[in-house]
Amino acid sequence: MAKFDVFDLQANKVGDIELSDSVFGCEVNTQAIFDAVLRQQSSWRQGTHKAKTRTEVSGGGKKPFRQKGTGRARQGSSRAVQYRGGGIAFGPTPLSHTFKLNRKVRRLALRSGLTLKAQSENIIVLDSIDMPAAKTKDFVKVLDAFKIERKALFVVDIEDNFENADLSSRNLQNIAMVTVEGLNIFDLQNAGKLVMTKNAAAKIGEVLANE
Repeated sequence: MAKFDVFDLQANKVGDIELSDSVFGCEVNTQAIFDAVLRQQSSWRQGTHKAKTRTEVSGGGKKPFRQKGTGRARQGSSRAVQYRGGGIAFGPTPLSHTFKLNRKVRRLALRSGLTLKAQSENIIVLDSIDMPAAKTKDFVKVLDAFKIERKALFVVDIEDNFENADLSSRNLQNIAMVTVEGLNIFDLQNAGKLVMTKNAAAKIGEVLANE
């Protein structure tokens, strides 16, 4: 079992917690991380790119000139692809860029991402994230206490009292807060620090260890 220190919001150590090695100390699979991040980014693409073909552009109903006797190559429409104002040959059409990735691979990517964060000592476990009031300046004090200057991802359990902390962090750039169910590989890889409540860390270890 991997052991992590547990801190309060003033960065004082108040205990420790043991988490599953199969989640926070597994063999890192970088290919799974790459595939999972690519899948998530692909799902954000709208896929609405479109160019009109010669059947969709307006005009071109009349034959430009007679078939024979002009010395020119025969033409049936002024909206053919070689004409200005004509259609586009093999242009882009609307499509979905999403692709399927097996659940086991997605879970492997999360375990690998969590292990990388643990190996680089970029995981902080909080005893609680309950704040008395929703004040951004109070949340900034928490960041300063842990010397968090880059992007940080906060992961909370649905049972935690995180409402005030969530409201306090919304005005801060590079700070994201999700529940355990919303944890994803893109946010995990994009964050410099991973900050979890004790309840969230335990649930993550329990859920991902069962895969």
